[in-house]
Amino acid sequence: MPTKRFFTLSGSCPDQIGIIARIASFIAEHKGWILESSYHADDGDSDHDSRYFMRMQVRADSLPFHLAEFRERFAPLAEELSMDWKISDSAVKRRVVVMVSKQEHCLYDLLARWQSRELDIEIPCVISNHDTFKAFVEWHGIPFHHVPISADNRHAAHAEIARIYDEVKGDTMVLARYMQILPAEMCTRYPGQVINIHHSFLPSFVGARPYHQAFRRGVKLIGATCHYVTPELDQGPIIEQDVIRIDHSDAVEDMVRYGKDIEKAVLARGLRYHLEDRVLLHANKTVIFR
Repeated sequence: MPTKRFFTLSGSCPDQIGIIARIASFIAEHKGWILESSYHADDGDSDHDSRYFMRMQVRADSLPFHLAEFRERFAPLAEELSMDWKISDSAVKRRVVVMVSKQEHCLYDLLARWQSRELDIEIPCVISNHDTFKAFVEWHGIPFHHVPISADNRHAAHAEIARIYDEVKGDTMVLARYMQILPAEMCTRYPGQVINIHHSFLPSFVGARPYHQAFRRGVKLIGATCHYVTPELDQGPIIEQDVIRIDHSDAVEDMVRYGKDIEKAVLARGLRYHLEDRVLLHANKTVIFR
C-alpha cells in the first residue's frame, strides 16, 4: 500500500466504451498521479445488465484541490456515466464500532491488530449485550457500553445501539461474534456498514450452532464467512471466506477450536478489504479488488 496520502475512488456503472479513458483523462487533466488501478466487467445475467467496476488510488499531493472539490468536479462525469461512486481519504481513519457477546477470540484479535496499527482505525467504543469484557476493553482505553437484550426490551436495546453508533460517528459496525440478530430496520438504516463473521461456510449452515449442524452432516470441510448484514439472516453479500479440512475423528469441540482461528483471519481480511474500499456491492454480490 502507498505510504503517502492518497484518495481512493471506487464505483460501478453500466458497462460502455471509454469509461476508464474518461476517468483517467479527468485525473490527468488535473495532474493527478494514479498509484493503483483495478477494473472488472461483469457480463450480467437474465436479471442484471452488464456492469463495470473500478477502483483507483490517486496521490493526494499531485492534485491541485482537496477531496471536497474533487467530488464537486467529478460529479458531472459520474452523472454522465450513471456511476455509483465514492471517494475516500487515506488520512481520515475509519471509525469502527465493535460489537461482541461472550466469545472473545474475534474481539481480542481485532484489538491486537488495532493496538499494533496493523488495522489503522479508530475504535470509538465496544458494545456488548454482556459485561464480560468491560474491564478488558477499558484497559485498552476504549469506552465500553453494556446494552443488555431480552425479549422484553429488544426494541429499546437496538434503538440504544443505533444511538451510540450515531453519537460516536461510526463508519462501520463489526459483529465480532455478536450473537444477536439485528432488526431489519437497523440493517436498512446502515446499508453496507454492518459486517458480520459467521462461523460456517455460507450458504451452508445458516443460523445458530453451525458447527453442530456440520458435525451432524459429516462434512469434511468447515469454514467461516465475513459478510454484510442484511434483513435476511446470514444472506448478505459475502466479502471473504476460508475453510479447513476435518475428518471423522474430529468432535464438535475440535471443530469449534479450529473454527476460531479461521473466524479471526477471515474477519480481519474482510474488514480490511471493506476499510480500503476494495469491496464493491451490486445486488447481493460483491466485487473484491485485492
